[in-house]
Amino acid sequence: MYSAARSMRSKSLEETLQERFGLPSFRPWQREAIDELLEGSGRVLAIAPTGGGKSLCYQFPATVLPGTTIVVSPLIALMEDQVRALNERGIAATYVASNLPAGEKRERLARLRAGDYELVYFAPERLAHPGVIDGLRALEPPLLAIDEAHCISQWGHDFRPDYLRLGEVLRALNPKRVLACTATATPVVRDEIVEKLGLGENTRQILRGFARPNLHLAAVEADGASARKRIVVSTLKEALGAPSQPAGAAIVYAGTRKKTDDIALLVQGEGYRTGAYHAGLDADERARVSHAFAGRELDVVVATNAFGMGIDRPDIRTVVHFQAPGSIEAYYQEVGRAGRDGQPAHGLLITGAADIGLRRRLLELGGRDGHRPPQERIDQQWGLFRDLLRYVEAGSCRHDFILRYFGDEQELLGGCGHCDVCERLEREGGEERTISEADTLIVRKALSGVARTKQKVGMTGVAKMLHGASDKQLTRWGLDRLSTHGLLSDHPVPWIQALLRRLITAGLLDITPTQYPMLMLTKAGVAVMKGEAPARVLTPPEDAGLGGKKKARSASSKAKREPPPGMDGALFEKLREARLELAKEQGVPAYVVCHDRTLMEIAAAKPVDAQALLAVPGMGPARVEAYGERFLEVVAS
Repeated sequence: MYSAARSMRSKSLEETLQERFGLPSFRPWQREAIDELLEGSGRVLAIAPTGGGKSLCYQFPATVLPGTTIVVSPLIALMEDQVRALNERGIAATYVASNLPAGEKRERLARLRAGDYELVYFAPERLAHPGVIDGLRALEPPLLAIDEAHCISQWGHDFRPDYLRLGEVLRALNPKRVLACTATATPVVRDEIVEKLGLGENTRQILRGFARPNLHLAAVEADGASARKRIVVSTLKEALGAPSQPAGAAIVYAGTRKKTDDIALLVQGEGYRTGAYHAGLDADERARVSHAFAGRELDVVVATNAFGMGIDRPDIRTVVHFQAPGSIEAYYQEVGRAGRDGQPAHGLLITGAADIGLRRRLLELGGRDGHRPPQERIDQQWGLFRDLLRYVEAGSCRHDFILRYFGDEQELLGGCGHCDVCERLEREGGEERTISEADTLIVRKALSGVARTKQKVGMTGVAKMLHGASDKQLTRWGLDRLSTHGLLSDHPVPWIQALLRRLITAGLLDITPTQYPMLMLTKAGVAVMKGEAPARVLTPPEDAGLGGKKKARSASSKAKREPPPGMDGALFEKLREARLELAKEQGVPAYVVCHDRTLMEIAAAKPVDAQALLAVPGMGPARVEAYGERFLEVVAS
């Protein structure tokens, strides 16, 4: 319960927020963090996703506390953007980093000592200079904030060695208040942040805002660059519309510099204003692309994970991952850049068999020094990647999966209703599949096949062997003579690869720590293979792993893509026009209303009332309530 004095203070803070930042009110968790800093323990770890409002948690206190607040930030571009925005609001702020001329640095430090600033941003490496620390100690800063605090964790996805010194900096300055902010952090990473910074057991950890129900999350399997590129282009067209008048912006993430350049040329060829961004470009070109995107001079940026920290463009309608990133943390931070205006947006993760071997090789190659990392580090990073694969293979709501992963149980949605998994469950009547004896037998056959290969081949080789393919490599190793050769001949190779990936995520298979990763059984896998433990692994859908390869598609998958019997083509086109009108009225991409397949089913069934429309696959109660009347009018006309 707030006291009368606290209530007066509360009113004053709200007024200051309106006057200095032009905001009508705090988000509940923001107010919680600010109150803890100003009147509580003074030690806060704030965890909120990209665009969640973490910056205000240190920028606002800086305007009400006497003295100068110090902010540690890892990127010069991020500091520049925040300082520019603060200065435009009349808040005195600056930054000190390596890109400044020596004379400019001296002038800014002199003004800092004179007390001219409310906030000063420092790159972490600048705080390694004893003279800087001595000067800050004399100032007695009322608050020290550390942005992107996950960079201090060696178990996080974006470790920065310079951040390790920040614990010493805090001990030297001993500020009354400390705020550490991060967009993504698992419980292990959060504990390490608190420990490395020496914040103490009384540190208040505030974890909010991870629920992003406006994001339509989806994952699709596709092997081969051509298939993935087709998916990228179709996704951009559906999300942005015509290049002449795009409905927002997009980011495409790729795993390598070469892929980034290739995809950028492809997207540019489709007519979109496109830029490439990766560490192989010089600093001026990276800055040009970043500023052009922020200034709406570019529609699409194709980038490695070097792009994104500090990007604050609200109208990003889709984020596409051409390849799987290294962890759920990295993925959610990147996909979270979409839909920051609160409007519907789309996040698509493209995965395939090649991603697993690529990720393992990258882990074995190590860091920037080219040396192989400690095995503990490799195992930890591999575990994070396996968590991402479990997300890909999710059999329940993707949003709830992520919320549970980060420990944000208070915001569980109980099924978002519009991620690809929820949509699939809705189409299937909401019934969850259970492992059958037939599926159990398939799993055990696959495990037996891996055991017989004795770590001589990778995933593709095992899949070919189980399918019964004729292959030079199989013959060379004698694998075509194994009893398991052709044991899963009823299934195509891509489907078997999808099954093997599920077995990896379930911990029944693993990848050897060698230059050329091979499949191997785990102890748990041996137990399942021998019938000593249940499988508890659902086999993939019939068309899994076949993305974009027409020649490999099963008959049932092909049937799903063909118009349903009795479909009225003219009615289908009228329904598409109506969907486009609905999408424009709501300011959302057309796919948010419904997919083409659903319109095909309506054009075939020609429902006469809401009850009949409800029976159409892909509609469901929510869509019938929102769009049913319009669609029924079109059918009746």
